[in-house]
Parts: sequence; C-alpha cells; structure tokens
Amino acid sequence: MDRRERIARQIPFALAHTNFNWLGSKYEGKVRDNYSADGRRFIVVTDRLSAFDRVIAPIPFKGEVLNRLAQFWFERTGHIVENHLLAVPDPNVMVAKECQPLPVEVVVRAYLTGVTSTSIWTQYQQGARVFCGHQLAEGMVKNQPLPEPIVTPSTKAAKGGHDESVSAEEIVRRGLLSAELMQQVSEVSLALFRFGSELLAQHGLILVDTKYEFGLYEGRLHLIDEIHTPDSSRFWIRDTYAERFARGEEPEKIDKEYLREWLAQQGFRGEGEIPTIPEAVVAETAYRYLTAAERIMGQSLDLTVGEVAGRIERNLRRYLAEQAG
Repeated sequence: MDRRERIARQIPFALAHTNFNWLGSKYEGKVRDNYSADGRRFIVVTDRLSAFDRVIAPIPFKGEVLNRLAQFWFERTGHIVENHLLAVPDPNVMVAKECQPLPVEVVVRAYLTGVTSTSIWTQYQQGARVFCGHQLAEGMVKNQPLPEPIVTPSTKAAKGGHDESVSAEEIVRRGLLSAELMQQVSEVSLALFRFGSELLAQHGLILVDTKYEFGLYEGRLHLIDEIHTPDSSRFWIRDTYAERFARGEEPEKIDKEYLREWLAQQGFRGEGEIPTIPEAVVAETAYRYLTAAERIMGQSLDLTVGEVAGRIERNLRRYLAEQAG
C-alpha cells in the first residue's frame, strides 16, 4: 500500500477529539489535548489542523507526524535549551514536565512572506516598514530573504481570539516578561533557528520561519509544545527556490501553507463559516505533512491505518502501570 492510499484509508479514523479524563484535568488547545496530573502533562496530539486561528478539519496521521517530529527535534536541541519531554508512550502522545508557560510566543522569520493578515508580507504590502520593532528596507518583494533572521514575539490570545505581533520592547513594557527573560528567550530562539536551518539545509530544505513556545520549570527556561513541525514552521525546497524567486513564482512548499492558501482562495481568512474541505485537499495536506516529516528526519515513517483513540488509551494505561511499578 503506497502512502497516498494509506492516507485515503485513514481519513475516516482521523483523531478529532479525545476524552481521557482519567488522565487528569483537561485543557483543549487548537491541536493538542492536554491532561495534567502529579506534575506531569500528558499531551495528546490530535489530527486537528488550525489555520487563521481557527480549527479547520482533522487531517489523517497529522498528530502522529507532529509528535514524532517534535520528539526528533527535542532530542537534538537539548544542548541549546532544556525542554519538557519525558517520554513518548504512543505515537500521538508526549509525556512532559508540567511547565509554567510564558505568556508570549516567539516567531523567528528569515524571509518576507506569509498570507495571513498579521504576516510580515501582508503588513509590508500595506505600507508598514517597521515590523515588531525591526526596520524593513524599501523595495522588497514577496519571499525575499531578510538581511538576517529576526525575532518577532506575539501575545497569546485567549481561546478563540487572535494573537498580536509586537516588539520585544513592547512585551517588556506590558510586563509580560522581564527584560532579562525576553533577552534570553530571543537568544535561545535565534540559536534554535540557526541549528534547525543548518540541519534542514542538509536535507535540501529552507526553514523560512517558525514559532517557539517556552515555559519555566523550577525557575529554568524550557522549550515546550513543539519545534520545527509543519504546524509551527514554513519549509521551502532549497534547490528550486532561487530560480523560482527570480521568475517571481511562489517557492515549492511542504507545509500547511498549502491548505491555508486553499482556504484563502475560497475567500476564507479566519472570519465567517469555514468552507467544506474536499477529501482530495485533506489527503494532499496529509501527504505534505508526511513528506515534510520524512524529509526533515531523513527516514520513512511506517504509519498504520486504523482507529487511534483506543490504541492511545491502551498504550497510556500500559505506561502508567509500568510507572506505578
């Protein structure tokens, strides 16, 4: 069974929701269902896809792909900053330290691009020449490299709200982070971005921009949530970028920008009713997630067709029994 057939067969089993309240108190994010108990957080990565700050649709295998990728990067970036990973008892589940999340996210951007209303390209198109405190030159064009990667923090909106991109200075002014912690977060974010860019270059990919989330555990900064996945990052194909850019064409992409652009073409940018997503678009989105993961990791993923929630519960109960001794 090839990958596209496997994806098509998994569509009916895509994991949209979980109900494992026996794990602990539940918080449902856009993509992750979090259960907290005894100083640990059980993060179940569902197949939900969000775009324009809305949950759009479940995408088969997406949760497993994201979780495997997050594990891949957490295991390789511990020399830069500590992270919350403790164990992976199921392909869709991460057991993590219960960190105190910082009230900001950090986006590192290396290119002038994006399609959302808050993206750096949209703002530039509308005449902005200062973005999150960074001065932008006149005469730039879409998908052009920035002189160097920049840190662009954003506030974390309440569920259903929209994040707000602001400068590091504004984060400090609002009292969201101290100046010292904001500086540490910025330096760590740039170091993670450099490391990710170098590894991805070896696999023929460009890390265009990415989001990082951080928390504190016993007073120490920890990387949390995910890192360098198609949900949190934009990836372009390196070999064809320069030629396509010179012709004014869009880069080849292997991230969720495909579905975001499809939605935009239907006139949806976060407001109003979400369009019905055809199965062909769902399947193509899943294929791009899988392609991105395999290219980033340098290995094939053996994904099994079938019901997901029951497998997760069996693996979690086994893990908890083993931990209990």
